[in-house]
Amino acid sequence: MANEQDLLSTEIVNRGIESSGPNAGSLTFSVRVRRRLPDFLQSVNLKYVKLGYHYLINHGIYLATIPVLVLVFSAEVGSLSREELWRKLWEDARYDLATVLGFFGVFVFTLSVYFMSRPRSIYLVDFACYQPHDDLKVTKEEFIDLARKSGKFDEASLQFQKRILQSSGIGDETYVPKSVIMSTENCATMKEGRAEASTVIFGALDELFEKTKVRPKDIGVLVVNCSIFNPTPSLSAMIINHYKMRGNILSYNLGGMGCSAGIIAVDLARDMLQSNPNNCAVVVSTESVGYNWYPGRDRSMLIPNCFFRMGCSAVLLSNRGRDYRRAKYRLEHIVRTHKGADNRSFGCVYQEEDEQKFKGLKVSKDLMEIGGDALKTNITTLGPLVLPLSEQLLFFGTLVWRHLFGGKTGPGLHPSSSPSSKKPYIPDYKLAFEHFCVHAASNTVLNELQRNLELSDKNIEPSRMTLHRFGNTSSSSIWYELAYLEAKERVRRGDRVWQLAFGSGFKCNSVVWRAMRRVRKPTRNPWLDCIDRYPVNLSL
Repeated sequence: MANEQDLLSTEIVNRGIESSGPNAGSLTFSVRVRRRLPDFLQSVNLKYVKLGYHYLINHGIYLATIPVLVLVFSAEVGSLSREELWRKLWEDARYDLATVLGFFGVFVFTLSVYFMSRPRSIYLVDFACYQPHDDLKVTKEEFIDLARKSGKFDEASLQFQKRILQSSGIGDETYVPKSVIMSTENCATMKEGRAEASTVIFGALDELFEKTKVRPKDIGVLVVNCSIFNPTPSLSAMIINHYKMRGNILSYNLGGMGCSAGIIAVDLARDMLQSNPNNCAVVVSTESVGYNWYPGRDRSMLIPNCFFRMGCSAVLLSNRGRDYRRAKYRLEHIVRTHKGADNRSFGCVYQEEDEQKFKGLKVSKDLMEIGGDALKTNITTLGPLVLPLSEQLLFFGTLVWRHLFGGKTGPGLHPSSSPSSKKPYIPDYKLAFEHFCVHAASNTVLNELQRNLELSDKNIEPSRMTLHRFGNTSSSSIWYELAYLEAKERVRRGDRVWQLAFGSGFKCNSVVWRAMRRVRKPTRNPWLDCIDRYPVNLSL
């Protein structure tokens, strides 16, 4: 882990005019100390680079044998003219028919083995993001007023939530179940949880089935992820019952896996489609805001109240050949990183009861440091799969040199540009992707990610605008970001999209898509009623 002092940043905050006490009527200021992500430039673990190359050459036998066969064949026939080649083939066919038939048999067998063993292409046909009704919109000021009217929070807790909201990056049009905030009674009940889950899930699925013209009975695989709310029967069973899906559907319900569970669900759906040809899969990602509402006074548990908002995404995946032409994206890579073996990582986002026995989600002050370590591991493993060859050679060469020779300057290298200098060469991930969909956790997290990955304002724009318009919708946030790119008509044929999410456990996951065609502005999209107002200037 990085040195403690290097992980801290300071900020002077104007707290306004003091209303009471000996300093009443005067301006007051405070110094806020924040934890920041560790600098990725300082350390890269070689074993995760090797893991990335292991993924790359998993099917490398084809890459190695095909050039050898071509070389041998070229050497054999390169000295023959066209007439001599045809005469030789004809004579061999006349006098050694068994050899010719044997050759073609081996050739056909090799091709058959190759096409049968290679992974099936997985297509993203379309997706939908649920947009709640306008009567569920709350401004930051209204959020605090409703919380005050509930009588559950003291003034200190209200002021703390107000300060968090002011610096959160969240706008005044996010969606929250108001009955949950203003209720004077316990509202984190199974009834409220089921009502919210059915509203957002069925809303997203209705839109998906309408856009794709796919019948619910045609779905062969269903994967649902919701971290906090996991009733019995499960949410996947609730969907099957509502849409009367077929009896042999392969259904899965993922719980407790945090904000990165959406990518885990896609990974599971991919594995199921690889095992079941000519099939479709639906992935539903959501989170229950009301069921996770915390009415206590522990500040580390009040933070999720300020960030999490209503949302849900539904994604249709397919391995059917006939869906090739209408699909929007093709799945390229998935890389998953899990740091749960480390105790600090395991406990940095933890659900428990406070001293008053109120259930809530506790966020550790070490979250930024732990998240940065998981992110560093993930992108280091992803690099060999996606980076251009020139970037890979520079990165891998400097890394191996540092690993083998430590602080020595390489031959022919200037000390300032040496791979053994203080900072190793870090690849430019902007050369690997045209679009970035980074989980919209908070403004602070996005600032640190932009700094460490050296992303431009336009690269991080979908994440910032999603946080501002919809808040942190947990595992579905990366789909609201992709919907933003589509509403702006920025996705063109061949573009690569990197979706990056992280969550409790601690996990960091990446998925890479390649656009199959230029994506025109959709007729159904959660951004259509406001896209002309975005991007907004968040510095005002």
